[in-house]
Formats: sequence, structure tokens, C-alpha cells
Amino acid sequence: MFPESLQYHVAGGVNRFVNNLIESYAPLFDSISAGILTFLLGVHSVLAAIPWWAYMLAIFILCRYFTKKLLSPAVLAALPFFIGMFGLWPMAVETLSVIVTAVMLALLFGLPLGVLMAEIKTVALLLRPILDGMQTMPSFVYLIPAMMLFGLGKVPAVLATLIYALPPVIRLTALGLNQVPESVEEAALAYGATRWQLLKEVRLPLAMPSILAGVNQTTMMALAMVVISSMIGAKGLGQEVLLSINRIDVGRGFEAGMSVVFLAIIIDRLTQNLAKRLEPPQG
Repeated sequence: MFPESLQYHVAGGVNRFVNNLIESYAPLFDSISAGILTFLLGVHSVLAAIPWWAYMLAIFILCRYFTKKLLSPAVLAALPFFIGMFGLWPMAVETLSVIVTAVMLALLFGLPLGVLMAEIKTVALLLRPILDGMQTMPSFVYLIPAMMLFGLGKVPAVLATLIYALPPVIRLTALGLNQVPESVEEAALAYGATRWQLLKEVRLPLAMPSILAGVNQTTMMALAMVVISSMIGAKGLGQEVLLSINRIDVGRGFEAGMSVVFLAIIIDRLTQNLAKRLEPPQG
């Protein structure tokens, strides 16, 4: 047994810090919550206004454009039909709105941080251990501060998903920029390119496949939080899975789980195909 005399707990200090934070900055958290909720409701209203068949058509057109094939786009476009067939279309749209909101916020913060991480070594040294901690922390842990600061509902679910899904886009943006060949950068500088022009016209386009891989991984991690975030009121497909677990309803859980899988497959294939299309020509 570990000796009690050497034990030291930080839980009390953390709890006091969070309580002081809530007491001192409650209006700020309310403003952030209201802003995120307004944006989320706007995303949901747009997604809900699109007919179910339009999703299928858009998926087919995009996949056909990216791959130049016929069979795989047709199969991919058919997947949303099964979600509707299970009677879970409104829940899928609700889930998709949370994912889209979280991913858009992740890109808003992650892309600039990835660029800074690639450009400034000090930033990279500071961010790397933070990202390591964010990726290794159990996903359930993110629900606690989100719930304490913002209560129950979709807003804390979005924020917990954002924190969990943020690291991949930061890491892969920095990785893509760092992997741009030095010879290409030297050639651009020799032609008189400024540092901003080098980043905008050379490094970012060449790093785009890696950046899109980061977007793909961020979206997949956001989807992985669907069921977990339903525990604090995210609703959608995650809530359906949670209810089926509580009621030991295998069939209901299977339908909801497969609907989450279908969403994951669609988003994964579309982002992967887009990344492949934007790959720079070899040789």
C-alpha cells in the first residue's frame, strides 16, 4: 500500500478554482453559452430545412465528383435512406448539427493554432504537452467542467466535443506545413515571395491533404462523443443509444448504433476523397 503520509490531493483546489470561476465569470459563461446556442440553432434550422432526398443527392454528386466512380457514390448516397427508414431522421439531423457546430469551432481555433505551431517553435513546445494531455484524457472527464460551467444541454455537449476533437486538426495542420519540401520554399523565396505569400500560396496548398486528414480525424472524434455527450443533454442519436442501454432494448440500440455508423462512413469517405483529390501531383 502507498503510505498515507505521502498522499496529496489536488481535487479540493481544483473544485475551489472552478467554483471561484463560476462565481466571478458567470455572466461571461452565460454570454458564451448564448452565442454557441444561437449558432447551433441556426445550423440545426438549416440542416432540418433540407429535404431527406437532397442529402442523398448531394452525397452522390460530391462522391461522384471526387472519385469519378459510380457504384461507391450510389452505395454511399443510399445510407441516409436507412436512417430515415429506422425513424431516426430528426435525431440524426440533431446529432449532425452538434457535430457540425463542434467541428466548425474546432477548425476556427485549430487551423490558426496549427499554423502557429508550425511557424513558431516556442508555440510548438507549449502546445505539444497540452495536446498530449487532451488526447489521453478520458473523454468522460470533459463532461464535468462543461456541465459545471454551462449546465445541461447541447451547449456543454458542443464544448466537450470541441475539446475532445480539437487536437488532430492542430497536429496534422502543423505536420503538413512542416513536411513541405525545403527546396520548394527556397524556390518561392528566390522568386521574391514574402513570408505571408510563402504560407498562403505555397505551404498551405501543399499541406492541404494533411490538413483535410486532420479535419477527417476531428470529425470522427466528434462522432465518437455522440453517445457520451448525450449524458449531459445532447439528445439526438446518442440519447437513443443511451435509452436503449438503460432499457436493455437490443433492437433499438442496434438501429441507433447503425445510424451513427452510417453518418461516420459518409463523412469519412467524403473527407478522405476530398483529401485525395487535393493531393499535389507526384513527380
